Amino acid sequence: MSTTVPCSRSWSVSEDSLRRYVQFASESCIQELLAASDTNRGSTGSDGWKVLTLENGVEISKRRSGSLHTFRSRWILRSVSPQQFITVANAIDAAKQWDSDLVEARYIKDLEDNLSIIRLRFGDNSKPLFRNREFIVYERRETMEDGTLVVGVASLPKEIAAGLHPKQSNAIRGLLLQSGWVVEKLDDNSCVVTYVVQLDPAGWLPKCFVNRFNTKLVMIIENLRKLAQACPTEAEN
Repeated sequence: MSTTVPCSRSWSVSEDSLRRYVQFASESCIQELLAASDTNRGSTGSDGWKVLTLENGVEISKRRSGSLHTFRSRWILRSVSPQQFITVANAIDAAKQWDSDLVEARYIKDLEDNLSIIRLRFGDNSKPLFRNREFIVYERRETMEDGTLVVGVASLPKEIAAGLHPKQSNAIRGLLLQSGWVVEKLDDNSCVVTYVVQLDPAGWLPKCFVNRFNTKLVMIIENLRKLAQACPTEAEN
């Protein structure tokens, strides 16, 4: 049976202060995601992205970010609307269907209609790179003026996270440094999806394994593709 243990440093903040912090931090995350999804910016290669693979219509790229890399995937979903995809990607109760290593995903707190705090936990039987990791993250959901849907996700500072949800004694608390979806509508009721992720799993791991961890998370798009294509359209509801 797992127990919770206090962090060596934890901050107890008011809900209003937490909301203001997350609003500020998530705005930066949203803008970074939009920049990463801008195909015009990346056309010359001057933005640092390097294409790793381009198979079955899916492009996977990476860009160095400090000691780790940020990974980006792009693909077109035919006959799938942006809302269909986001419905699947944001269905927290169904997250285990597209990431088999995830054992728990639950909301800790809703700060606004489009702003939430979530706990993600990977368990004892997850793959070695995931085993016993947990993340306390914010999630912000925005619809831009042109209809583009953006979901930004990143970890809270560890002191704030510890104040909201004490770490389990057998868990290692990782950091989600940059993550999220940008879903752009195409004319034929299809959409272009860009997924960006960078994680620090925490705990000692060789750098090559940490980068494989990031790569694996990008590869979950195939599961999401299948779920999104099976999701009922608005006309069917």
